[in-house]
Amino acid sequence: MPCKKPIIAHPAYHRLPLPIIAYHRLPQPLPRRSLRRLPHPQERIQKIKTIMDKLSSDHPTTGTSPVTQIQKAVPSTASHDIPSGDSLLQRGGGRLIFSAPSGSGKSTIVQWLMQEHPELRLAFSISCTTRAPRGTEQNGVEYIFLSPEAFKEKIKNGEFLEYEEVYENRFYGTLKSQVESQTAAGQNVVFDVDVKGGCNIKKFYGDRALSIFIQPPSIEELRRRLVDRQTDSAEAIENRLAKASYELTFADKFDRIIVNDNLEKAEQEAYEIVKEFIER
Repeated sequence: MPCKKPIIAHPAYHRLPLPIIAYHRLPQPLPRRSLRRLPHPQERIQKIKTIMDKLSSDHPTTGTSPVTQIQKAVPSTASHDIPSGDSLLQRGGGRLIFSAPSGSGKSTIVQWLMQEHPELRLAFSISCTTRAPRGTEQNGVEYIFLSPEAFKEKIKNGEFLEYEEVYENRFYGTLKSQVESQTAAGQNVVFDVDVKGGCNIKKFYGDRALSIFIQPPSIEELRRRLVDRQTDSAEAIENRLAKASYELTFADKFDRIIVNDNLEKAEQEAYEIVKEFIER
């Protein structure tokens, strides 16, 4: 009997059952906006320092950064600096520098001193700024509001005692003419300025000026105050807090430090410090 040829099935004919793969539905990613991470305060501080260092390196010939400069000028000994003999309380002409991170209560304390103690003969040196007015602020009262172009023209003309570009095209500065006219009138001029401006004005006037740093009790308390003001966005508040952390490192460069953990206590302490200075 002939041997039958074995039938060998081609491997392709083997239909093995395919493995069953279970695909688990993964959670859908949150919208991109929800995943946005606010930079850590240290990252923001480093960014601020980097920007300031870059701006300084862009102007190596001046020896000073355009971000914070004190205009070159010889301290005046003209007649508007009334000769000594009487105290500043009697003759005026004193310079009082108040600086603090935003939200520390600096402006509130200064306003209280002026309203409750007119005998101190305090008067603001009205600063110039390129930011927009807030709330009920009026030009020539809280600030002199200028366009960035007008501000830069005054810088070019050497009209500022000091100035600072805190952000791009966001300038603050003190006009020499403003200070001179007020001291000539016998006023004790108050500089309500940022910490860099305060340090520069103190350097310019030396012992003829008293510098006071208003310090918040903590960064978290500062955050609460900024939120309660309801004038800034969440991102703007984070930027202010990062800048505040940096500004706090300048506190020891001031003559006196007042910690504003209680407003009434801080106001009284400020009064005693100012009174002691202008009665000398």
